[in-house]
Amino acid sequence: MSLNWITLRVRDLETSLNFYHGILGLPIERRFESRGKQIVMLDTGTHPKLELIQGNDPALKPECGVSVGFEVKSLDEAMEYLKSQGIPVARGPITPNPHLRFFYILDPDGFEVQLAEHS
Repeated sequence: MSLNWITLRVRDLETSLNFYHGILGLPIERRFESRGKQIVMLDTGTHPKLELIQGNDPALKPECGVSVGFEVKSLDEAMEYLKSQGIPVARGPITPNPHLRFFYILDPDGFEVQLAEHS
């Protein structure tokens, strides 16, 4: 068994696409409509994919403790890039052990996005 995708219910699909596709660089795998909802699948390069569903009835609220995490080659470069895009660091950087550093930013709906560097 493998994890196929993670779904985030977002208020404004275009704003979320600008964040995940435009700023974080996740490629759009496909875009479609299902039962009146606009849906975009973003390719993460491996599994799981990230599914964005536009709607005003979120099943998960940002306060629920769910976060999405991505691996980066350089945490310092990621922080500088995001700063240049006007994306502030919400928490961190945190170094829980000598081989891991990470920080969190918030997506347009307030979900935490973790960027991590392993050495």
